[in-house]
Amino acid sequence: MRGTVLVIAFFAAGVIVGFSGRLPENLISPQWSNYALYFLIFLAGIGIGADRKSWHMIRTINFRIFLVPLGIILGSFAGATLSSLLLPALHLREILAVSAGLGYYSLSSIFISELHSEALGVVALVSNILREIFTLLFVPLLVKYFGNLAGIASGGATSMDTTLPIISKYSPKEYGLISLFSGIVLTILVPFLVTFILSVGK
Repeated sequence: MRGTVLVIAFFAAGVIVGFSGRLPENLISPQWSNYALYFLIFLAGIGIGADRKSWHMIRTINFRIFLVPLGIILGSFAGATLSSLLLPALHLREILAVSAGLGYYSLSSIFISELHSEALGVVALVSNILREIFTLLFVPLLVKYFGNLAGIASGGATSMDTTLPIISKYSPKEYGLISLFSGIVLTILVPFLVTFILSVGK
């Protein structure tokens, strides 16, 4: 939880500093968001490319494991579609873009801010942070009442890192491997899903 609390604290501090209106104009220029986006993509690529155990696992594991991240994506989109009935102020495409973050709040929120609006980017940030917090708090109950894959589904892209320890603790050992694999696949797909959804219907 420490990492999540730090993210929330930095976000809140940023909102307060930005609201104060004391920052120089060149510091709040959109170009800084672009630089941060490129740097995050670079770091995500390094992390995935350097994890040789993960690549070996992908090459050797049964093809049916791809159904796990596929099911998570479809389930997230189904939930987003139902949510759109309660959020008439937002277009379905916008809600789907937020859900396409799949828990990867840092990268997805910047993508959405750049491709759509900063307001929707904030919605994506908060929504995906809440997804991670929910997973960290409720994995024991999810696994108990909905099965061993429930914690992985809830964690989404975070199941490869921040929520992996809690998922591994409350699921059988082999599900830790499935969690890692699913998280890697979803992390790779998030930028493509968000970009595709926001580009449709423009």
